[in-house]
Amino acid sequence: MQGSHPIVFYAAIALAAFLAGVSKGGLGGIMGSVIAPMLALVMPLNVAIGLLLPILIFADLFALAVYWRRWETRLMGVLLAGGVVGVTLGTVVLTNVSPIVVRKGLGVIVLIFVAYRLFEDRILSALDYRPRRWHGLLAGSAAGFTSTLAHAGDPPIAIYLLLQNLPPAVFVATMVLFFALINWIKVPYYLYAGLLDFSTLPRLIWFAPFVPLGVWVGKRLVTRADKMVFQRIIVVLLLVTGILLLVE
Repeated sequence: MQGSHPIVFYAAIALAAFLAGVSKGGLGGIMGSVIAPMLALVMPLNVAIGLLLPILIFADLFALAVYWRRWETRLMGVLLAGGVVGVTLGTVVLTNVSPIVVRKGLGVIVLIFVAYRLFEDRILSALDYRPRRWHGLLAGSAAGFTSTLAHAGDPPIAIYLLLQNLPPAVFVATMVLFFALINWIKVPYYLYAGLLDFSTLPRLIWFAPFVPLGVWVGKRLVTRADKMVFQRIIVVLLLVTGILLLVE
């Protein structure tokens, strides 16, 4: 399972568990896009995404408890239908494309995400949007695809939900429910692709306390810290990570 020095390897897992908790605790939806690329710097990408899935599923339990039944169920059916298509396509890519190509592809996805974050306001203000059912299918498919490759499916869903003019709590709750369900949908696909190794789960238990700690820190920071400053720091980290994924 190890792809780096043991101390670095386990420190990376601990940090991933903590950041997953921070993300689910309410800070910046882009946090999920940071974790897999970070892990891919110290271990093979297939190991990183396989390891991260059970951590995210565990973190989802806390997020669902916080936002229980505050989501918009009207949108969930079409989003999940697209999500299944995206997860299927993502698994095909993971099982048929060279790991080096997937790693560089991840770097490109990260940099595209950085560009989106930098020009998000202009993109959304330029859209003369009229809701269509197929928009949800497209957003769900894109999110399922990028989530399968790197657990980085937030941008398509965030854009789609922003355009629905949902109240903030409903927006977050719908994001939480969608990705909680997508993460479980990914389980049989990851098993088929050989990305999940249940023999590693006992070792991951030791990192479980970092998840609720991260949730607590995230909830504290969301009320005390400048969220814009935090998100800018994350964008810079994503930019550096994306470049490293492309050149390493």
